[in-house]
Amino acid sequence: MLKELEKQYEAKKYEDDIYKKWEESGYFNPDNLVKDGIVDEKAQAYTIVLPPPNITDKLHLGHSVMIAVEGLLIRFHRMNGYKALWIPGTDHAAIATQNVVEKRLWENEKKTRHNLGRVEFLKRIDDFLAVTQATILKQVRKMGASIDWSREAFTLDDERKKAVKKMFIDMHNDGVIYRGERVVNWCPRCQSTLADDEVEYKTQQNVPFYTFKYSSDFPIAISTTRPETKLGDTAVAVNPRDKRYKKYIGKYFEVDFVGVPLKIKVIADAQVDMEFGTGALGVTPAHSMTDYQMSLKNNLEMVKVINEEGKIRKGFGEFSGLDAKEARTLVVEKLKEKGLIDKEEEIENNLSICYRCNHAIEPLPSSQWFVNVDKKLDRLGGKSIKDKAIDAAKTGEIKFVPERFKNIYLNWMENLHDWCISRQIWFGHRIPAWYKKQTADNKNIYVGEEAPDNENWVQDEDTLDTWFSSGMWTFSTLGWPEKTKDLETYHPTNVLETGYEILTLWVSRMIMMSYYALNEKPFSDVYLHGMILDDKGKKMSKSKGNGIDPIDMIEKFGADSIRLSLLIGNTPGNNSRLGEEKISQFKNFINKLWNISRYILMSVEEESDREIDSTKLSQADAWILVKLDTLIKEVTDDIKNYNLSFAGDKLKSFTWDDLADWYIEASKFDKSPEKGAVLIYVLRTILKLWHPFIPFATEAIWSEFNNSMLMVQHYPVKKEELRIKNYNFDLIVEIIKAIRNVRAENRVEPAKKVKAVIYAHDKVDLIKENEIFIKSLKTGISEIEIKESGAPMKEIKAMASGVEIYLLGAIDTEKEKKRLAKEIEALEKSLKSLEIKLSNREFIDKAPKDIVNKEKERLESSKDNLKKLKEQFNNL
Repeated sequence: MLKELEKQYEAKKYEDDIYKKWEESGYFNPDNLVKDGIVDEKAQAYTIVLPPPNITDKLHLGHSVMIAVEGLLIRFHRMNGYKALWIPGTDHAAIATQNVVEKRLWENEKKTRHNLGRVEFLKRIDDFLAVTQATILKQVRKMGASIDWSREAFTLDDERKKAVKKMFIDMHNDGVIYRGERVVNWCPRCQSTLADDEVEYKTQQNVPFYTFKYSSDFPIAISTTRPETKLGDTAVAVNPRDKRYKKYIGKYFEVDFVGVPLKIKVIADAQVDMEFGTGALGVTPAHSMTDYQMSLKNNLEMVKVINEEGKIRKGFGEFSGLDAKEARTLVVEKLKEKGLIDKEEEIENNLSICYRCNHAIEPLPSSQWFVNVDKKLDRLGGKSIKDKAIDAAKTGEIKFVPERFKNIYLNWMENLHDWCISRQIWFGHRIPAWYKKQTADNKNIYVGEEAPDNENWVQDEDTLDTWFSSGMWTFSTLGWPEKTKDLETYHPTNVLETGYEILTLWVSRMIMMSYYALNEKPFSDVYLHGMILDDKGKKMSKSKGNGIDPIDMIEKFGADSIRLSLLIGNTPGNNSRLGEEKISQFKNFINKLWNISRYILMSVEEESDREIDSTKLSQADAWILVKLDTLIKEVTDDIKNYNLSFAGDKLKSFTWDDLADWYIEASKFDKSPEKGAVLIYVLRTILKLWHPFIPFATEAIWSEFNNSMLMVQHYPVKKEELRIKNYNFDLIVEIIKAIRNVRAENRVEPAKKVKAVIYAHDKVDLIKENEIFIKSLKTGISEIEIKESGAPMKEIKAMASGVEIYLLGAIDTEKEKKRLAKEIEALEKSLKSLEIKLSNREFIDKAPKDIVNKEKERLESSKDNLKKLKEQFNNL
């Protein structure tokens, strides 16, 4: 006996100690792998940067999928001889973090950030993030992440501040960053701009849709859900093919719109839908992205109606000072008084909302900082960062998993406008721009790390969009802007693994930023996981109360159970459900692996831990080794192709079925001199194969009979020399399954022992050699007679690859025929009733589709069952 393991695997007894051993070994750092000769200095690098979790709150179980997927990939490549580097870090998440702290400040002290001032408020944020950051990093460790903590980064630490300043200044000097006024997405609640992809959309039902004229002497009626914005209209757009309005195109009209004078130009635009509303659109350049684009084409004036607080600005008479909804109500009242409303109806409408606070977005003109994504640069071969990012996807330089996201990415990029990067908040990277006091125009801006040597300069109050700094994550974490060895060795990284919902928010920015800074891609592959939903199919979130803390689940089930539940049955790009039941099932499986290991270690002697003599293998030995050889190749290929769930399923099937249910059971009766060596070899190999999926349990088992760490063992490779010619244990397995199935189908009591007669044809010697397995592996066979061939017998018959098997005396034939006849009669009556029901046109037309489909499925299932029963009857 090599070792006796405890009867049950209890994760909490092992996980913390194992993680401490891993961390203290230093092998999370690839430099130490090289130093200790585990990988060669010339070994290929394999790099992943952890998508930095937001420090707004601790992680929930839905976030843990990235630890499971990336952890698997890193451990797999480390075991395959790569210099595997997994870089950790957290994200300051500017707007989100400031919102959380402001909310707490108000709830606890009834104070705003302005009551505290910038310096004191930022201290409060520092106190907050110290707690949440520590909690997040603890969760990551508890999940078993083999991360190089010596390279830990934070998007707002000193090194990242240096990199962000350098990037901003360089981009500004190249004309890629500029300050200008244009319509932006403004959140009155957050009091800040948002980028286009930070805007979400909420469907509203029964929204009032008004059709009216500006004044009685205006010839065209328009339709809108927002009459208050019409106070700033400067045009009406019509389709140039619309005969109703062709004569008005190019004309100006001065109108009195509910007491506010407007000068309206009728313009032509081919994008106007002639069938929607009246086919004429009121153009408000200051408060609509679409209208703003029209205004640029037609040189229209831009009249700002709504201010940053969501109220009507001065200069609009009695409407000034009202918030947008109040102004809308008053405008409608005035229109009704004047008899200008032609129609009022209700429609479904998409409301633009802030992705952080869910407040309605207000498009409005504002002076902000932008990234010019279309600026051509000589050092990029005359291309823009947008061009380079598009080319990377089109040429396959960057691949997407699943591939369908490539088109989503390209569609976004090809329609991308300049990126607004300034935010009107205090927490974040301060914009390195300086203004002369008393002025704030573009002529008096200085961009640099420090202000000019002059007291008359003041720094821009705004901070940068959080995606600007996180967009630099792959290279800023490796030392950029310095030309470090890390940057040379580990960039571009190999794969970015993240949620599909931030494909445009983050992935696209990372690609553009990397091409600008280094003129190279940030990563080769983009693996996009879906959302992890709760067991009812709802998105996990703290606000809904269904965001499960992974540490709670680790305490109950162990980290490996969680990892498996996030990997198996979860395919890239698709949402999946996760609840305690699924995690519990994988806990049971891990315990099964533990018990398999326990049995093997207790049943073999120490001298079995040796090389296998392939000339002395039994049929069962050869069978399991070839199965294992095939498994190694398939699992390796699946992981390389990101088919992680397939790989896990194959490992699970081999472990539970081929190994536990067949080979180990067979080994109890096998006289093979090599079975001990085979068992140890198979155990070592499956522990290595399973390690990237379930690192804790496999390391715990490995350490019981090895003096080394499994984490740095070489991953298994196919051993062609173990292939045995002319083995056919598959047939023995098939015969045993056939006997079990036919006994079950014919309701032969499990305890009843019977004789089997086998017509083996050309397999006589094979079956005689393995007769002991057929009699011993839960078949209920007490005696076997093996012949080359013979006459058909009136007994229960089973078939296995041409081999005929008869079970003698298994059932009372006459009694069984009577039972089957009754079942057939009852099933035929049920079938007839179903056929009548499904031929009833009224039932088909009026019953719910799912009910009709279920009845059709019942019919087909009943037909199949009837066919089987008749076959059994005829066989008797």
